[in-house]
Amino acid sequence: MSIPITEQENPRTAEIDKLPTLEAIRLINDEDKTVAPAIEKVLPEIAASVDRIVERLKNGGRLFYVGSGTSGRLGVLDASEIPPTFGVSYDLIQGVIAGGYDALYKATESSEDDKDAGADDLKKRGVTEKDAVVGIAASGRTPYTIGAIEYGKSLGCFTACVTCVPDSAITKAAESSIAPIVGAEVIAGSSRMKAGTAQKMILNMISTAVMIRLGYVKGNRMTNVKSSNVKLKERSARILMSETNLDEAAANNLMNKANDDLRVAIVMHKANINAEAAKKKLAENNFVIEKTIESIK
Repeated sequence: MSIPITEQENPRTAEIDKLPTLEAIRLINDEDKTVAPAIEKVLPEIAASVDRIVERLKNGGRLFYVGSGTSGRLGVLDASEIPPTFGVSYDLIQGVIAGGYDALYKATESSEDDKDAGADDLKKRGVTEKDAVVGIAASGRTPYTIGAIEYGKSLGCFTACVTCVPDSAITKAAESSIAPIVGAEVIAGSSRMKAGTAQKMILNMISTAVMIRLGYVKGNRMTNVKSSNVKLKERSARILMSETNLDEAAANNLMNKANDDLRVAIVMHKANINAEAAKKKLAENNFVIEKTIESIK
């Protein structure tokens, strides 16, 4: 019987149960060091997928991450971070997990075996040919996720997969495959470890690069951040000061006039218009700050 890479035993950690704590975690750390180089080898595939996803989102589509267990949780985590960080709708990037959101905090691993459920969950989200579907499956053989990919592909969606087993079932189902080879886990089969780390890093790259390409970042500044708490209000003021050369008092005053919306504050200052006009112009330009300012000039 062929054993997937993610299920194989790691000879380097065969006696980890006998090691002192420091040596055991040093061994885990050494294994983790292999993840970034593995991802480096698949950067072209990640970049190509980002560009295809951006095309979809620019034309009214959405991005769906689909997975089960750790993979599904990572997809939901990444999707949930995008709206507050980049000021976009919670509908734009969505995480879909086998077993529903209850599976975020308790194991419902048997739900991953239902191939039809993957398609059904996308149907409930109203997925159309405009959308992109990214299946996340460390082993590359999860029926739930493969079912979702196949359904998305049948509609005409762009489909991609993030897996750690090349030439697996999901790579054959998806249009684009991202498959870093991280090797056997420290604890055989525990793909929440190196495979999970690789998936998290790749999802970070995908979502961040997509947001950059869509115009929701200026330089390396989080210019579309939602100022929803004290920390983020302070960050917004610092970004506004950097963008406008205003001093702290003037920046805070402008943020007050903009109702703590950094996007509005930047456009107000750079286009010399009031908050209401700035908000209207931003809405007309999908809240892309640079595009909004150019439309006013």
